[in-house]
Formats: sequence, C-alpha cells, structure tokens
Amino acid sequence: MNYPIPKSPQEIAALQDQTVDEELVAAAIAGVIQVSRSQGRSLEELKAEVLEDDGLLDIDQRCWLSSILAQAWDSL
Repeated sequence: MNYPIPKSPQEIAALQDQTVDEELVAAAIAGVIQVSRSQGRSLEELKAEVLEDDGLLDIDQRCWLSSILAQAWDSL
C-alpha cells in the first residue's frame, strides 16, 4: 500500500490533500478504525456517526460505508 495507516485525526485530515484512489480510501478507513479503537469507541458508535445525516453522502452511501466499516473492523 502506498499510504501508511493514519494514527491520529490530524493524519487522517491530511489525507484530503492526496489524490483519491482505492488505496487512499482503504488507508483512511483503517485509520478511522484504529483511531476510534484507541479512543475506546465501539463499532456501534462509529457506525452511528457514519449514519448521521451530513449533507455529503446520501443515505444509501452512508449505509454502504457503515457496512464497509463493519467488515474492516472485523478484519483489522
């Protein structure tokens, strides 16, 4: 993978300056999971946050992302 897994919210935010590709998205998802775990958050809390209406993603996209997070959570 060309991108290291981010270890802090700041490193995750810095990814927005990169060209988006599959590896960047995978690194971002892995980073969000690792940071969430380090903060003592549960998968259910993370999924609830992703499912909140934010104006960026529609409900179908948020549900898809929630599902991907759950799969990645179990894999990491």
